[in-house]
Amino acid sequence: MTVHEYVGYLAVVVLVVLAPGPDTVITLHHSVLSGFRGGARAVAGICAASLVQGSAAALGVGALITGSQPLFTAVRWVGATYLCYLGARALWSACRGGAAGGVADDGGGDRALRAGFLSNITNPKILALYLSVLPQFLHADSGIAHALLLAYTVAVLGSLWLLCLAAFVHRVRPWFARRVVRRLLDAVAGAALVTFGVRLAGE
Repeated sequence: MTVHEYVGYLAVVVLVVLAPGPDTVITLHHSVLSGFRGGARAVAGICAASLVQGSAAALGVGALITGSQPLFTAVRWVGATYLCYLGARALWSACRGGAAGGVADDGGGDRALRAGFLSNITNPKILALYLSVLPQFLHADSGIAHALLLAYTVAVLGSLWLLCLAAFVHRVRPWFARRVVRRLLDAVAGAALVTFGVRLAGE
């Protein structure tokens, strides 16, 4: 791959990672709950899952998953269910006026890491994205290392963008600490996650 081709690939990736989705909502939600550390842990989980999915796509495993309709459907339903579960927790928190799941200001613990990883790894649209974008920038003589470079570029740029969002939320977090604002944010995050889950289930 030439430098010119890689720059073109970066332009496509930037547009992809800037598009809001479940990863964005989960990062913002945990950043509000637990500050930058909570958001960063969610991003770490998302990045780990994205690296797994990118590796699967580059090594050809992803094609086997998407090629098996029962398996792909099962992953899709697991992902949709998990997103709806997270959304329901946030909505319940909004109704009772507290932080979802009673998360304290301790960096989010393992909950943020787990939520980030599971929401991404169970989202087959991420794998389908890799499988649709990567082949456009691979040549017949491209090796595994080339494919992995392209796949990991998505994970790294996506993580950097989410970390920027987490840092921004951390700077304005005192405003989010107000009870009314926190409940409103929980309601918005919950509704967004449930919406993503329902859309994923219906596709």
